[in-house]
Amino acid sequence: MTASRTAPTVTIREVTKTYGRFRALDAVSLDIAAGEFVTLLGPSGSGKTTLLMVLAGFVRPDSGSIRFGETEMVLTPPHKRDIGIVFQNYALFPHMSVAGNVGYPLRLRGVAKAEIARRAEAALALVQLQGYGERRVDQLSGGQKQRVALARAIVFEPRILLMDEPLSALDKKLREQMQIEIRQLHERLGITTVYVTHDQREALTMSDRIAVIDQGRFAQIDTPNRLYERPANRFVADFVGESHFLPVTVAGGVARLGDRALALAGPPPMSDGAALLVVRPEKLDIVEGAGAGDGAGNRIDGVVEGSVYQGESFLLQVRVAGGERITMRQPTRREALRRLPQAGEPIALGLHPEDTILVAAERSA
Repeated sequence: MTASRTAPTVTIREVTKTYGRFRALDAVSLDIAAGEFVTLLGPSGSGKTTLLMVLAGFVRPDSGSIRFGETEMVLTPPHKRDIGIVFQNYALFPHMSVAGNVGYPLRLRGVAKAEIARRAEAALALVQLQGYGERRVDQLSGGQKQRVALARAIVFEPRILLMDEPLSALDKKLREQMQIEIRQLHERLGITTVYVTHDQREALTMSDRIAVIDQGRFAQIDTPNRLYERPANRFVADFVGESHFLPVTVAGGVARLGDRALALAGPPPMSDGAALLVVRPEKLDIVEGAGAGDGAGNRIDGVVEGSVYQGESFLLQVRVAGGERITMRQPTRREALRRLPQAGEPIALGLHPEDTILVAAERSA
């Protein structure tokens, strides 16, 4: 089974949706390339599921345009949009067999019974459920139900696939396994895919691009790498990954943490005034000795308050000179453990200029 039709682009222009005084979507725009996997990422109530339902046709926007290819879709009913949907609760029919569930979209389209059986089995094979066709839905595990829902969404070869937090009910190990499987399936089929999640690691793992949404607006639309390494504002830096923020001042093109000038990979991205240094625990190194540093770039002095063992790493809790508390992650290796500072000991942390990221001090969306 392969995608037999050309995947379309999706063009979202100035889409607004309100519920009373609540603005769920605030004039959002987004271009999705044909065959691209784009994730809508944001906290609960941010507007991500509302936008997905607008794309599906279940919610009509107050204003704006939705185009699949060159065709305007705002007034097109859901069943005429040629989309496959995987819901958070799977929405499987308990009275049908696995094959009956998967073949149901084909039955609605008037496909012959023999062809339905063939295509349903092919779709089940794609999601690694060969031979499961005669089983009842209540005989399946959560991961198997998720696969059945995915097979049902792709069996009729839709041009667009929409997925609304389909992995949220699975345990951590299975969820991570399914992330890779869905990504590999997307690469095989080339379906234009829009995926909704609040899990930033899931978004980073699966996506070509991520659209971070907050309070009905896009905070940043970027590749996973750039989103993580170069967040556009404090909200993105805080929501995507683990971050701490230290106050800095910018004057004359120089950023200072306390009385120390910071070495940056480029000029500060903001004008003179207050800013924040984004500190990610895994980007920090322990600086040996009492000098200015050991080549790590920027130095942050502090006192160790404690450490937490987390299996593959230790998390050191550090109170820095300005009084703020940050953490740094140290891999669990023998040589690292030998020099792991204890509570109450001074510590110097190094941050490379490439990892020295500044964002505006005010909250921005």
